[in-house]
Amino acid sequence: MNSETKAKIDKLVNENKIMVFMKGSKLMPQCGFSNNVVQILNTLGVPYETVDILADPEIRQGIKEYSNWPTIPQIYINGEFVGGSDIAIELYQSGELQQMVEVALAS
Repeated sequence: MNSETKAKIDKLVNENKIMVFMKGSKLMPQCGFSNNVVQILNTLGVPYETVDILADPEIRQGIKEYSNWPTIPQIYINGEFVGGSDIAIELYQSGELQQMVEVALAS
């Protein structure tokens, strides 16, 4: 990944309390895993931003290197990589995701 792509990802991750790199958008997810994450965050009723990796090939590849995580979607809360769809579901079911989001939004 080039330094320009890294800087772009850094900016997105650090300027948004909850950032999701996904296929499609929160209004129109383009895969089931991305849709799972959108549904969870919508259920929590929290503000979040998304980046459609399908619209930007550099981000699509760069985010995988950035997080050292091979799959999409990827969720960042307060600048920290949380995981993908399966991890979001587990954290949501245990109540941990709600706590992480509340801490992030309070800071």
